Amino acid sequence: MSHKDRPWVMRTYAGHSTAEASNALYRANLAKGQTGLSVAFDLPTQTGYDPDSPLSRGEVGKVGVPVPHLGEMRKLFADIPLTEMNTSMTINAVAMWMLAMYQVVAEEQAGVVPGGDLTPEDVAAQLAGTTQNDIIKEYLSRGTYAFPPEASMRLIADMIAYTVHQIPKWNPINICSYHLQEAGATPTQELAYALSTAIAVLDQVKASGQVSEDDFEKVVGRISFFVNAGVRFVEETCKMRAFVRLWDDITRERYGVTDPKMRRFRYGVQVNSLGLTEAQPENNVQRIVLEMLGVTLSKNARARAVQLPAWNEALGLPRPWDQQWSLRLQQVLAFESDLLEYDDIFDGSHVIEAKVAELVEGAKAEIERVQDMGGAIAAVDYMKSELVSSHAARRARIESGDEVIVGVNQYQSTEPSPLTADLDGAIMAADPAAEQSALDSVSAWKAQRDEAAVTEALATLAADAQTDTNLMPATLAAARAGATTGEWAATLRGVFGEYRGPTGVGGAAVAEAGADLLAVRERVRATGEELGGRLRLLVGKPGLDGHSNGAEQVAVRARDAGFEVIYQGIRLTPQQIVAAAVAEDVHCIGLSILSGSHMELVPDVLDGLREAGLTDIPVIVGGIIPESDGRRLRELGVAAVYTPKDYGLTEIMGGIVDVIRKANGLD
Repeated sequence: MSHKDRPWVMRTYAGHSTAEASNALYRANLAKGQTGLSVAFDLPTQTGYDPDSPLSRGEVGKVGVPVPHLGEMRKLFADIPLTEMNTSMTINAVAMWMLAMYQVVAEEQAGVVPGGDLTPEDVAAQLAGTTQNDIIKEYLSRGTYAFPPEASMRLIADMIAYTVHQIPKWNPINICSYHLQEAGATPTQELAYALSTAIAVLDQVKASGQVSEDDFEKVVGRISFFVNAGVRFVEETCKMRAFVRLWDDITRERYGVTDPKMRRFRYGVQVNSLGLTEAQPENNVQRIVLEMLGVTLSKNARARAVQLPAWNEALGLPRPWDQQWSLRLQQVLAFESDLLEYDDIFDGSHVIEAKVAELVEGAKAEIERVQDMGGAIAAVDYMKSELVSSHAARRARIESGDEVIVGVNQYQSTEPSPLTADLDGAIMAADPAAEQSALDSVSAWKAQRDEAAVTEALATLAADAQTDTNLMPATLAAARAGATTGEWAATLRGVFGEYRGPTGVGGAAVAEAGADLLAVRERVRATGEELGGRLRLLVGKPGLDGHSNGAEQVAVRARDAGFEVIYQGIRLTPQQIVAAAVAEDVHCIGLSILSGSHMELVPDVLDGLREAGLTDIPVIVGGIIPESDGRRLRELGVAAVYTPKDYGLTEIMGGIVDVIRKANGLD
């Protein structure tokens, strides 16, 4: 079998740091003969900020590839022929902008010039790829949104209509249930909320009137999905078979799609990073393999694209070798096993069929509940609270031992691992010069462009945004003129306004209090009385890191432990966090940072507290933090550092009480 006959595409990430570095990594993979690959890249510009924004400080080059303007998009794809590629962009809020810059670079590569024989339309028709473009799951599980829900859905509909007419081989939206599972979704919730999102998108496209009835089947046919696969691989197999069945029903019954090919459930998968552990991280390899089996064993529900995390992602950024190991896992399954030689091995299994039927029934009931609320957008608050509650329930099962995590809450004894003998060498360190390089790039770009052309293009964009005009043409014009990501987003914010999504913390179910939680609750109460009032904990997420699940769970458990919790959601500057600490007169600040930017953002918060005369407020930090960085943070004055190995939230609450008592001289 050639790689073209394989049932899934193996993805490689273009990486982090600068556009040049990411380009070099991908070209190196091609040079090694790793054919059958598509390129996927994450972009820290999801929220529409340029590298010189205060919110971007410390995170540039760590949470993806910075692409703030057309020049960086050129670097990213230098010598990579875009009309011959299939590119996946893990991008949501600014998906339209990224696609516009991608198309313009493709036009430049092809030699499109004004008045020439080759037109932009000719080039666009050859492009193939995917933009994630799923804003609802951003509200539910990550928070890297830029605009209010209605405006965001308008951008999605405009982009879908444009691609259907101009880029017919492009998947304009990749409905993403992956992050829903990481946010706590059960299989039933993952099915229901992802499909409710798809319904909301299709209804929006229909209502926009930009796509004819004849073309609407093409819209349905170009929708793809991006799912999560956990370690319970039998259940995950059934979930995928349920997805196939439900999508076929919805597209046939709700939208009248008659062509079976247009009703096909097309999906890619990244297996679950949430279940990867810092303790005994070598166990993550077998977890990843089991998770991969859940989306490949069933031929009738098999993923078309598979990407795997690395064994050491709970420790820090994986190195190129670690990424290669994950790629080899896929290649062994595809080329050495006999999996692809047989029809679906689950057909006729009464066990599988019963589980699939159970999931379908449960998902249909939850979809109907969401529709009764007015659809996915109207039900965002409800779905968010349900996810936070589900996640809290899972955390409680892990802490009680009802859900076993090998090496974490059982089988904890271990021989020394050669993989982690040198912890600092077991992960990749971000290039410290990447941020300054990005800043210099923006400055140089602005210095050489035609400011009048940029001003005119952005004015047209703003004017079109106030009407029903499709925004893709104005966005393309802004990209060609040399506008930056931040300028494009700021222009639309000026029309659409700002937005802060729900945290789900207030509506989360209250945990059943066991003996440990009751004991901590009593200590919180008693310490508060000694200090003259209820203990107040500020949970803050500085920077652009959109992974809010950990912070939400800390906030929920702190509430259940008796703290008064101040949690304003994500995307805050260190200065805003300090200001909130002053305004709320808090007893402790907890910072959650999963992007690797702790050595930049935490010192900024500490400096701000010193400037405000609040050195007596203890600061604790949680995140993916290497031990050497943890030592440095404690030397700088951080009271406690928590990493994924510290899974006991109730125990952490007790630690926070200790920190507060020590800071106030109560011990």
